[in-house]
Amino acid sequence: MNQSQEGMLEDTAVGSKGEVVYVADPKLLSCSDAIPAFRQRACLTHALITSYGLHHKMRVVPSEAANEEDIRKFHSQDYVEFLQKDVPEEDEDKDAQDEFGLGFDCPFLDNLWGLVCGLVGGSLTAARELTSGRSKIALNWCGGWHHAQRDMASGFCYVNDIVLAVLHLRSAFPKVLYIDLDVHHGDGVENAYLFSPKVVTLSLHQREIGFYPTTGAVEDIGLGKGKFYTLNVPYKEGINDTQFIYLFESILYPLCEVFMPDAVVCQCGADALSQDPLGGGNLTLKAYTTCVTHVTNLSKPTLFLGGGRQLLRVIPLN
Repeated sequence: MNQSQEGMLEDTAVGSKGEVVYVADPKLLSCSDAIPAFRQRACLTHALITSYGLHHKMRVVPSEAANEEDIRKFHSQDYVEFLQKDVPEEDEDKDAQDEFGLGFDCPFLDNLWGLVCGLVGGSLTAARELTSGRSKIALNWCGGWHHAQRDMASGFCYVNDIVLAVLHLRSAFPKVLYIDLDVHHGDGVENAYLFSPKVVTLSLHQREIGFYPTTGAVEDIGLGKGKFYTLNVPYKEGINDTQFIYLFESILYPLCEVFMPDAVVCQCGADALSQDPLGGGNLTLKAYTTCVTHVTNLSKPTLFLGGGRQLLRVIPLN
């Protein structure tokens, strides 16, 4: 990082209220909170934002639910049709649930189709704010479901709102940079754009034997025309702020100088924070705020999404 970049970090102003949009409404929050692994997370996050008055610094817009046509732009027809079924917990068609990844971490839920339409809709609403030019930064903390594959659920993720948001962004922005800060490899997004030279996927993640999802080796660099457009930065358990920030800064600016993205999507999973039960990182909020500041300093239309677990006992409030 050069001196001018350091100076930008010291006092970064996001800009006027109209430049930042925050996608939130009771329906979207309830969809996110309906996922068993993340009960109450969305509503508590929103309450924290409003308690600090941060919503007054942004333009708050309600989410518009996605429809079948939206979701089928990435997900397979068979998988979409299965998600639309009203299947009881004791469904005799257990093989079909196994085929589509519905099980321990992604159980079949009541009104599952309504939930996934709501979750995807939040990220698409945010993406539309960017493509319309109404906003320069869009936030959807209920998004960031990066493990879902084209034809199956995975890792608490039923649908990949990120892939669908990037698809929409590309209607206005030819080249998109996707950044994944989650402690787990962003495998679903990487697989979706493995052959594309128009989307760079950059994932910084913990990689150990048996650590989910076990993918994301540094040697995985994309395929076909997408070769060299996939960047994986695996790290070991116990990474700290200094190490994480160094990795991020060392890669981000040279990457952007070469790729020159027209828009950026950043998944801000916070499960690399110290004491997270599913992660092994030793980060504090400093690492995340520094990285997010660097992303905003790129001055590109940017979509920020949630991710990770973000448990209250893991995240200090001061």
